[in-house]
Amino acid sequence: MFPRRQNGFASIHFVALLCLCGRSASQLSYTISEEVNKGTVVGNIAKDLNLNVQELESRGLRVVSSYSKTYFDVNLRTGNLFVNERIDREELCSQLAKCSLKLQVVLNNPMNAHRIELNINDINDNSPTFIENTYSLNISESSLTGERYVLPVAVDADVGSNSVKTYKLSPNDHFSLDIQSTGEHGVSAELVLQKALDREKKSEITLVLTAVDGGKPPRSGSLQIRINVLDVNDNIPTFSKSLFKVRVIENAAPGSLIIKLNATDLDEGKNGKIEYSFIKQGNFEPSTIFSLNRETGEIKVKGKLDYEDTPAYEVRVQAQDRGPVPRSAHAKLLIEIIDVNDNAPEISVTSLMTPVKEDADMGTIVAFVTVSDKDGGNNGGTHCNVVGSVPFKLKSNYKNDFSLVVDGPLDREKISFYNVTIKATDEGNPPLSSIRIITVEVSDVNDNSPHFIEPVINVFVKENSPTGSVICKISALDPDQHNNAKISYSLLDSVPKNILVSSVLNINSETGEIMSLQSFNFEELKTFQFKVQATDSGSPSLSSNATVNVLVLDENDNIPTILAPYSEHGSVNSENIPYSAEAGYFVAKIRAVDADSGYNALLSYHVSEPKGNNLFRIGTSTGEIRTKRRMSDNDLKTHPLVVLVSDNGEPSLSATVSIDVVVVESTADIQTQFRHVPTKEDSFSDLNLYLLIAIVSVSVIFLLSLISLIAVRCHRSDGSFSRYSAPMITTHPDGSWSYSKSTQQYDVCFSSDTLKSDVVVFPAPFPPVDGELISINGGDTFTRTQTLPNKEKVGYWLEYFTRVLSH
Repeated sequence: MFPRRQNGFASIHFVALLCLCGRSASQLSYTISEEVNKGTVVGNIAKDLNLNVQELESRGLRVVSSYSKTYFDVNLRTGNLFVNERIDREELCSQLAKCSLKLQVVLNNPMNAHRIELNINDINDNSPTFIENTYSLNISESSLTGERYVLPVAVDADVGSNSVKTYKLSPNDHFSLDIQSTGEHGVSAELVLQKALDREKKSEITLVLTAVDGGKPPRSGSLQIRINVLDVNDNIPTFSKSLFKVRVIENAAPGSLIIKLNATDLDEGKNGKIEYSFIKQGNFEPSTIFSLNRETGEIKVKGKLDYEDTPAYEVRVQAQDRGPVPRSAHAKLLIEIIDVNDNAPEISVTSLMTPVKEDADMGTIVAFVTVSDKDGGNNGGTHCNVVGSVPFKLKSNYKNDFSLVVDGPLDREKISFYNVTIKATDEGNPPLSSIRIITVEVSDVNDNSPHFIEPVINVFVKENSPTGSVICKISALDPDQHNNAKISYSLLDSVPKNILVSSVLNINSETGEIMSLQSFNFEELKTFQFKVQATDSGSPSLSSNATVNVLVLDENDNIPTILAPYSEHGSVNSENIPYSAEAGYFVAKIRAVDADSGYNALLSYHVSEPKGNNLFRIGTSTGEIRTKRRMSDNDLKTHPLVVLVSDNGEPSLSATVSIDVVVVESTADIQTQFRHVPTKEDSFSDLNLYLLIAIVSVSVIFLLSLISLIAVRCHRSDGSFSRYSAPMITTHPDGSWSYSKSTQQYDVCFSSDTLKSDVVVFPAPFPPVDGELISINGGDTFTRTQTLPNKEKVGYWLEYFTRVLSH
């Protein structure tokens, strides 16, 4: 026993315990043998750790371990570490070569922890032992010298030099002992036959095997070996021949007899009693297909025989006597299977080259087909063909190898795949056949251009719509597939009215959505036309165009504008009338225009101030101001009027003009700003007569033309009205009327002012929006109305128009 410092370990444990306790730590190592007496001193901890013996008790020194027993303790008065419990190395470490105990010595105030490692040395305190007390061996008397027999090994709980080192055999005439060393794993012994045995002289031999360990002094253990000498079977069974050949049909029923084996043995008793058995060869187990009677040697059908699976079986059979040491003989049995036509032809596709391009040439190979039949002879002969009407056929390559080739035109857009049925028939009696369906996909080629549902697309866009809004979505179809049907859209620039389309519109190449790049102004641009191109992604790519007509719809975004001489903003105009003016006397005429169209430009005139005026009235559509009655002495000399000019938009916009009407005593004082002022409303001159005749003539001619156009249009459309086929006639309160048609529109306008009445007939530059009406009211106001009259409305308006003309 001696203490030994472990400087390397001390530094490592110093770091670990320093983290835990904030103190230093060290390690001591001692060595002691097992089974030493209690109280045996291992070493002095106080001395080895440089501790003051007087401090051990005051600092509460104690030994800490994880073991269930307190193998060691410390004498606090002397500092000696001594054995406190019996130490059995075999109990602690079993078969481990190195055995050690690890303890912790802990001191308080300040807290210190020191690790102690105690190495336990083995002593030879266990003897070798055998698991069994007696071991038996059966050895035939015919065994040859030199034959070896493995003997049991002894077990020793000790390790190292104290374990089993050698074996000894008791003296005898027939056997010797061969000891084999396996290094760390100990030694083993084999019994070697040195002299032939003779059962008739000695039927049993008893030996003693002794195992000796390497301790000092050595310890040992023994085993009794009993050897039974077995009798020899002098004769072996014999088959009549070494090879048997038989034939059996493949559909033979289970239990059918194939052959009966016969072997003989010249011995008597059990040594002459024969048993038959199969000998397994490789993976083939004969007993799964055939049954063998061990007593009689009859071999019968047990499992299913299949010529196509195995045309013949080679079976090894054994005849063995029942002697104490059985002897056996072997023979070969060849069983041939007779074929019947029980298998239909098999069709296999060795290579399928699909999909096939729809423009594939005639004779293009689609697949390689092989036909096979497991049957033999005529039962295995086959022929095959394609069933049904498909653009494919079989072309023979060699014997049962065929090629499936294209035999007609392919069009993926009509048929994208074909289920080709191949039928194969053998030459057996009766013949058997099988069918194989091959799915041939037809791949796309770019042979179709994108096409638009409508070659001309009309798009209606409100003016002042926000920039970036989608005005329409263009869609084209392509019956091709994948990239050949992947369509991208683009705008084709044209320059109508000096407008570059790409600067006004943008198109999403993937979705076909057309977005505005600017806000449209109906007053500047009413219609324009461009083309959209749809291009697929094929190689080479194909494309088609569609024409897009953009019609800008008017919004009420312009207020009426007063024309001269009342157009000056903020000015107050003055008009004189005589005191003697009769009812209906013409005072003034307000003229205004609106840059909008349709109802947004249909103007109406009203006197807004003063309220309740009963001296003057104004034509709501003409703007003419006239007197309602004669003047009286109670009327004012000056009448301020505020005229409100409003359009019919939603919401309505308006403008105002102020006029002071001054009453004078004499007509000589009247100064008017108009070139001609009627003196009396009911006067009728020759000029008025000529104008009326001209208006009536033009009206009659126009009415006849209108009726003719409607009749022709109705005849062409078979009694139905298309989107732009319905004509429109609109009358106004002042007597004006308008006519509109799908491709052209005409407006005839009258004014109640006979001097300013005029007839205006003009065509529209573009088809109106949903039967749009364009008219001029009172010779001054330009309007557009949007209606969709049906057939009944047209008849109603024709009748109404006739009644208006008659009046």
